[in-house]
Amino acid sequence: MAVFAGFSNVTKIPELRRRIAFTLVILAIYRVGVFITTPGVDRAVMRSVIKSSEGLLGLFNLFSGGALENLSIFALGIMPYISASIIMQLLGMVSKQVEELRKEGEAGRRKLDQWTRYGTIVLSLFQSFGIAMYLEGLNNQDLGGGRFGDVVAEPGWGFRLLTVITLTTGTCLIMWMGERITESGIGNGISLIIFASIVSGVPASIGNYWASQAGNIQPLTIGVFLGILLICVATVVFFERAQRRVPIQYARRQVGRRVYGGQSAHLPLKVNMASMIPPIFASSLLMFPATLASFNIPGMSAFSGALNRGDWVFNTLFGGLCIFFCFFYTAVTFQPVDVADNLKKQQANIPGIRPGKQTADYLDRVLTRITVGGSIYVATICVLPSVVSVALRVPFQFGGTSLMIVVGVALETVNQIEAHLITRSYEGLTGPRATKLSGRKR
Repeated sequence: MAVFAGFSNVTKIPELRRRIAFTLVILAIYRVGVFITTPGVDRAVMRSVIKSSEGLLGLFNLFSGGALENLSIFALGIMPYISASIIMQLLGMVSKQVEELRKEGEAGRRKLDQWTRYGTIVLSLFQSFGIAMYLEGLNNQDLGGGRFGDVVAEPGWGFRLLTVITLTTGTCLIMWMGERITESGIGNGISLIIFASIVSGVPASIGNYWASQAGNIQPLTIGVFLGILLICVATVVFFERAQRRVPIQYARRQVGRRVYGGQSAHLPLKVNMASMIPPIFASSLLMFPATLASFNIPGMSAFSGALNRGDWVFNTLFGGLCIFFCFFYTAVTFQPVDVADNLKKQQANIPGIRPGKQTADYLDRVLTRITVGGSIYVATICVLPSVVSVALRVPFQFGGTSLMIVVGVALETVNQIEAHLITRSYEGLTGPRATKLSGRKR
């Protein structure tokens, strides 16, 4: 009952109530926009096309909460913003200007955020124009879309320009709503929008399973599947909170009559430093051939046929790519040399390790070890739900990528709410006698 008592504390803080209400209102507006169709498109025909597609379009439709199959104003979803953010992080490795802005603190962060918004608009323009051309092509029998009917009623440059303006504006609106949730809501605005998009498909998935079984539900199969799913959720919670704490000792220094420093601290290194990025990259790469095959590009049909979702070839490549991108993205986002230099400037050192190059080498070794475990965890979680779904013949719509996103965002949201409670002298969501979340001390 301590958990329920903790949740009851949420209603005692007016500011927290306002933030939660504001977040729910923004998410409700987003879900309403998912069903506003782009002008000139037949939504029923487009829904049939998306359901018959297993390529990259299916992945985008999942992350957009069904906005793509409805061809709504939010059809592009938040993916252009995520892509722009990743590009900015990669530019930090090759551009000195971007790297210097990162080191300028709050002013530099605002400038990088502004560049990310501009990059989002540019990517949205290109992607929306590509979608407009693809929609017009679906009217052609040779591309396999004409069998469902004409998606576009009046093709031409008027439709293309209207689609580009509508979809780009929709993406900018989603980006603005995410930033408003981060500033005026409970935080993690972009992540919460993706969370809402994925969770919104749960009722449809249950309905599809019920329809496929014609009401003949097998309790044992469902029980085994739910048990494995619960184990996967617990594993995600454990590894997402797991971290290696590297001890740090600050040197004592005297300024006038006061002595500063001398205290001990720690540098937390997460086991899964790359978070959700590796499975997203891996899924996009493996589903891209199937998308190209839908355009009748020579050779793509045979190649995509060898990558059937749920097949051992697909799972093996998916797991291998997840491991690769875990190491790649960790190397991009965490620079041991920069961390070692910052520690040296702060007159801090790791006990038993000399400042400078030895500290950087030590951090690199520690990070490599924990990334090995983290990458294996990511690959296993991403592959296991699909394997179990095929083995038990349960049409589980959400793979490991979606599972990691949903659980990770839920944990971060709980931490945000608990932080508001603790700062106002309330017990957290876990209550006074229960085990605290990571980072909490009595």
